[in-house]
Amino acid sequence: MTLSALVVVHNEEARLAACLEKLGFADELVVVLDKCTDASREIALGFTDAARLVEGSWDLEGPRRNTGIAACTGDWIIEVDADEHVPPALAAEIARVIAVSAADYHEILVDNYIGAKLVRWGWGASFGKAAYPGLFRKGAKSWGPQRVHPSLAWTGRGGAKAVKGAMLVNRLDHYVDTNISDMIRRLDRYSTLRAADLRDSGEIGSLANNIRRLFSRFFKCYVRRKGYREGGWGLLIALCAGLFPLLSYLKASLERE
Repeated sequence: MTLSALVVVHNEEARLAACLEKLGFADELVVVLDKCTDASREIALGFTDAARLVEGSWDLEGPRRNTGIAACTGDWIIEVDADEHVPPALAAEIARVIAVSAADYHEILVDNYIGAKLVRWGWGASFGKAAYPGLFRKGAKSWGPQRVHPSLAWTGRGGAKAVKGAMLVNRLDHYVDTNISDMIRRLDRYSTLRAADLRDSGEIGSLANNIRRLFSRFFKCYVRRKGYREGGWGLLIALCAGLFPLLSYLKASLERE
């Protein structure tokens, strides 16, 4: 079994090298450069050849990720972002799993960092990820046509329903935010993109339903996902998770773009 590592970036010169240097265990490294105007291309060329760079311009997150998947030639693909690092223990586990797995994809646990602070509990509900299906066979995974949090479609070998394998034991390191201000900026950015997706769909929902979701998503992150164990950080994550659908709805209904 061969493995491709896929990284999709837009102007990530500050953190791209730290990500790519952790992917040397893969047989192939593919980097998608989306409207990059900084040194991301030059940095990527320090880790892979020009033939493995895919350059272009995409308005939607799903299609640009699908372009990267299509460019990969490995039997398996590990998909990471520029703010994510694959530690050696996870790299070794991935090599062991793809050698014997009968599944079409596996989920990877995520350790999220805010600055240097590990914040493990409370993530989810469309604001941060506690795990994600990042290891998959070529052809099994495709992204939907959305700007943020694209939908996923899975197909197993021979067109059958995709088989989910066991979750990996070792964790990916995700440097999601640098501080609280960065977290709030991410909430603003994500809700703006989500509002555009809602307008495009023609189904923006209702104020009442999104007020309900404010409380249900807060409860999911703070209580069910044990955000309370992180003190004030867990409270912040739960608040952002609850506000995300409400802000997206208000932007979609009150703003034109």
